[in-house]
Amino acid sequence: MKKLVLLLALLSTRSLLAQTAPEGIWQGYDGEWRHVSSQLIALAEATPAEKFSWRPAPGVRSASEVYMHIAGANFYLLSVTGPKMPADWREGMEKTVTSKAEIIDWLKRSLDAVKEAHLAETPKDLQRKVHIADRDATVDGIYLRIILHANEHMGQLVAYARMTGVVPPWSR
Repeated sequence: MKKLVLLLALLSTRSLLAQTAPEGIWQGYDGEWRHVSSQLIALAEATPAEKFSWRPAPGVRSASEVYMHIAGANFYLLSVTGPKMPADWREGMEKTVTSKAEIIDWLKRSLDAVKEAHLAETPKDLQRKVHIADRDATVDGIYLRIILHANEHMGQLVAYARMTGVVPPWSR
């Protein structure tokens, strides 16, 4: 009887996971990138403009600074693989771009730039060596860092949202 109950629980859990998996999950780099990109945009759009200046403590990035940090890092890391930084990107924008509309625009531009660049890479391109900071890496390694960085800060932004009473749209 215990085995039957365990089997039914396992099957229902698998079925539940298969039915509720968000778009992009388990679909490789490009699928995972679509997933984190859609979450970042959805959370930014759900956050009221006045909450973009909120920070958990003095000296810690505000929500707007985190979003702009993600955008800047996306463009910078991508530039290591070949594409140029946007001509209108300026040093210090993390602190100077503060309007919700501008932040979302920069975020979308950076997410789209990564998506398009990665889609254009061939398996051979991904193995190409590049130099960043104090070491050599592969283009694939840079893309891995980009997606990990985006997800790391997604977690930070979810915490910020919850601390300010914003419910992430996908958890409603």
